[in-house]
Amino acid sequence: MNLEQVPSRSKRHFSRNLFSGFAPKPAAFVADDWPPHLTHPHSKLQFINKALQKFCDHQLFGTRYVQDYLLAQYRRNRSINTIRTYFCAIFQFLKFMKIRGCQRFETINCEDLSAFIEHQQDLGLKPTTVFSRLLALRAFFNYHIDAGSIDPAVLKRKLRIKLPQTLPRAIDPEDIRQLLAVIDNVRNRALILTLLRTGMRIGELLNTQMREVNLSEKRIEIYQAHKDLSGRVVYLSEDAQCALHEWIKIKAFDTVYLFYGHKGRPLCYEAAREMFVKYLAKAGLSQKGYTLHCLRHTFASELLNAGMRLECLQQLLGHSDIEMTRRYARLTDNTRKKEYFKAMEIIERGQLNGHYRRDCSVS
Repeated sequence: MNLEQVPSRSKRHFSRNLFSGFAPKPAAFVADDWPPHLTHPHSKLQFINKALQKFCDHQLFGTRYVQDYLLAQYRRNRSINTIRTYFCAIFQFLKFMKIRGCQRFETINCEDLSAFIEHQQDLGLKPTTVFSRLLALRAFFNYHIDAGSIDPAVLKRKLRIKLPQTLPRAIDPEDIRQLLAVIDNVRNRALILTLLRTGMRIGELLNTQMREVNLSEKRIEIYQAHKDLSGRVVYLSEDAQCALHEWIKIKAFDTVYLFYGHKGRPLCYEAAREMFVKYLAKAGLSQKGYTLHCLRHTFASELLNAGMRLECLQQLLGHSDIEMTRRYARLTDNTRKKEYFKAMEIIERGQLNGHYRRDCSVS
């Protein structure tokens, strides 16, 4: 079935029948009578269409298996970012398998998966990236093992990747003051202060609509989080509320999104990142390696330093697992800091009691 021949139907119907007999063309085709939710640039089905097209352009085997899996993720209402992550891992793996001379999906084995992981590590990719691709491939193979399409032995070897336990990167308070001092644009100041005072992910803020902002109650309602599709409420400090108020006074009246770009569409991440990098340079902070996501880390670290409970911070950040929130406690544990300096004060005054000696009876 050619995509331009598909009539307008319900979203559920598309998920089952859109790609049956998929015959890709050199470019993506969209019918004029498709519903708006399917023709939107961020539509999941639009992305799946382009993903399958990319498979065919590279002449990779297993397109039918990839199609089945991606549509299964669509039916499970996975976010477009999750589908994109799965596709990227599968695409890189099957491209690697083509180079190895493999021609049939059913012949893939555990040695192939191990070789791919070693290849990814040899490319110098971050352990977190390699681990993410391994998880995506495990999910892909488990799906087809359940469907009887591939030998379960493909996952018989338990591959494990040790991940670094890094600390979240918060921005130093003095650097925050320098950064805010150089922001002379009303919109940009509102954007950066909102990120800093709410802890929102940049994707969540860029997709925030005007109807979700309540300045009088100092809150933003995130109906569907950018990452895990869950909803939550975040709150605005006085300075963030004032900055947003000034921006809303001068922004275009009829725009849907709080921060918008060309033709009222959501401001893209690249534009926001470029703006942030420009202000870092202006403040003399380019060498610090700060990113937009560091504003979220700073928000969490400052609230913990101010005495907020972990359980409360977890809800504000939208973490499903409190262990994710607990990382910030390692960065901002004032109790541990006080205990350390109290002990060091005793040591430096030479007030230790007793002597150190080796007990030869203990091996």
